[in-house]
This record gives sequence, C-alpha cells and structure tokens, in this order.
Amino acid sequence: MRKFILLTNDDGITAPGIQILRETVARVWDCVSVAPDREQSAQSHALTLTRPLRVEEISEGMMSVDGTPTDCVMLALRGLLDRRPDLVISGINSGANLGDDVIYSGTVAGAAEATILGVPAIAVSMVEPDRTDISLAAEIALKVAGTVMEKSLPGGVFLNVNIPPEWTGKQFEITCLGTRSYRDVITRKLDPRGRPYYWIGGQMEAWKGTGKSDFAAISRGNVSVTPLHLDMTAPHVIKEMESWSFE
Repeated sequence: MRKFILLTNDDGITAPGIQILRETVARVWDCVSVAPDREQSAQSHALTLTRPLRVEEISEGMMSVDGTPTDCVMLALRGLLDRRPDLVISGINSGANLGDDVIYSGTVAGAAEATILGVPAIAVSMVEPDRTDISLAAEIALKVAGTVMEKSLPGGVFLNVNIPPEWTGKQFEITCLGTRSYRDVITRKLDPRGRPYYWIGGQMEAWKGTGKSDFAAISRGNVSVTPLHLDMTAPHVIKEMESWSFE
C-alpha cells in the first residue's frame, strides 16, 4: 500500500506552496490537504474553542477549515480522515521560520500538533519566496519526507525545514535554533478620527547563533533541518532550582 500523507499550512488552502507540494507528493504517495480557508500566519498553536468549525470540501482530497492550522490537523486526524497518515507535512510556507519564529509560526504548529497526536511531521518554509523556485522547494520537502519515513523520528520530535534562496543542491545541514532581533516592531499611527492604532511587525535587524544555527546554514546557502522537541522543560535548570525556597 502506498504511503499516505496529510498536507496542511498556515497560508491557506489556495496558497501556491501547498498546491505545488500536493502535486509533487501525489507523484509518489497518496495525499490529502486539510488547511485553513484563509491565511492564518503567526497563529502559533491556537486551537478554536469558542465557536464551531466548518469544513468545506474544495475538491477530492482537498478540504478547507475556517480555523487555525492546529484545528486543521486535529480535525483531520481525529475525525475527517478514514486512514491514519504516515506523515504530516506543513507548508510550504511563504517566508522563513527560523530561530524565535517557531514560537509564533502556524506552519510549525501544524507539524507540532501532528507530533502530539503521534504522527511524524515536518514543517517546510522558503526563506525568501520571491527568490526561490517553489517547485524545487517541493522536491526538497519530498526528499526530507522520504528520509523521515525511512529512518523514523524519536517520539515527540519533528523537523523544521528552511530552504534558502537559489539553493544549489549542495547540502542539507542539521541545525539548532538561532535568535533574531527586529527593529520597528510596533508602529503607532492615527486613524482619520485622531485615535491611535498599532501594527505589530518589523524587519529583521540581526541574528545570533553558533555556526550550527539555522541562520548560519541559510547564510551558507544550505537547507536547514532543525529537530524540535515538544518537551519545553529546561532540564539543566532543575537541579539548581531544587535548592530554591518558595516559602
């Protein structure tokens, strides 16, 4: 029996990234797409609990959900699919998910939710989509997906893959997360009635990290593959804190 892949994203069901990924994956494995009906970037691991969710079948094997990437994966694995996927691929995201971005990313959250539910997963992003061949990005995702299913991942671990612009095909690097800093993160303006409003956003000013960081790999023109773990415990701090008194 052919492998079965669930595709999701945070850019929406009609985004080019998931469309091209679907065409590429379908050459090799069976697949289905369950993704938000609109862009859900920076939703992190949000789960919709305050209203019902609606699912629309766009075409055979393509369903949209009026919710977050986490909603999509949970619905797919717990109710929509009659077959358990061998792997979940979240992406291909139009923009980087490097360093601290993984905390906010809906793309990464889609892969994380699959991992929570016991299905191996990868998140895939293009660092500079305007300079990246999306078909090549899909082929890279296919390579990583095939390797993951062949080798298998430890429990609670998923992969965050970032693809550099104009990749030469030379190298994949196993990396750790770096750190990025932004400038002009909050923009304050006035509306026509003189009331203030705010935009959250900004441009990256610099990144920090060792030569093994995801940023460093991208700067060398290589694909960054970062293993991420669901357990956010800081084990190196536990021993020190055991001597603290909270009384």
